[in-house]
Amino acid sequence: MRVINVAAAQMGPIQRADGREVVVKRMLALMDEAKAKGADLIVYPELALTTFFPRWYMEDQAEVDSWFEREMPDAAVRPLFDRARQHQMAMSFGYAELTPDGHHYNTAILTDRNSNIVGKYRKVHLPGHEEYDPTRSHQHLEKRYFEPGDLGFPVWRNLGGIVGMAVCNDRRWPETYRVMGLQGVEMVVLGYNTPSVNSQKNVEGPEQRLFHNRLSVQSGAYQNSCWVIAVAKAGVEDGHPLIGGSLIVNPDGEIVAEAKTEGDELLVAPCDLDATRFGKETIFDFARHRRIEHYGLITSRTGAIPPE
Repeated sequence: MRVINVAAAQMGPIQRADGREVVVKRMLALMDEAKAKGADLIVYPELALTTFFPRWYMEDQAEVDSWFEREMPDAAVRPLFDRARQHQMAMSFGYAELTPDGHHYNTAILTDRNSNIVGKYRKVHLPGHEEYDPTRSHQHLEKRYFEPGDLGFPVWRNLGGIVGMAVCNDRRWPETYRVMGLQGVEMVVLGYNTPSVNSQKNVEGPEQRLFHNRLSVQSGAYQNSCWVIAVAKAGVEDGHPLIGGSLIVNPDGEIVAEAKTEGDELLVAPCDLDATRFGKETIFDFARHRRIEHYGLITSRTGAIPPE
């Protein structure tokens, strides 16, 4: 067996006024708890260092940039890297990245046990809109503040296995998992900040949103025979609720752990990477069963075009 003890570190709300240092202290507390429970890898949410700022409409670029990290680790986050190295624990978390040449991405990183960054992913499937929309119950301006990721869906060898990353809305798209599945991915780690109510369909509330969260994660895990670790930032941020429901899902698509609260909460589960082999060698043996000659529309067309 190749077992990774994984800690899904759900985080409760981060208010707009909270500084990075306050947030990092909470992340450190979760990391110490994970160490006490024997974790090898800790996974934090999307935009783990700040509130979900795309809900705010901002025109001042300097104000926008204040939510972004210009280097990783920076001074505020350095204690997290130092503690992880002390604990010999790998980690993954999301943040807003401002590159030296001025690009803005919704980013996640993966480290090894010595806090070396071994992987970087930039969110590909950006939801929401670009301009203020008065018809929405709340704004979701990721398309305003971020560019689509430019790194694709790479995977990395880490902790004795093959690990990939995704961020939030990526989990809803089967292509996300399949591209990593075609690279033999054994574990996908992802963070999310999902509003509890659909801003364009208010009858879609937290119960249905949690259902869609489970559906997306479980299907991705099953159809690619891999573990998926999906970690929320949850609770009410400055009056705006986010769902929790962090999940650890096995390669059969079964939930092995699920968060019960909307606050800081740690889920720890042993994840045997060898459990991915049966599915990869049978029903989802891609080399034997896939028929790429029929899949051309997936990469040649974006929008749907019905027959006349």
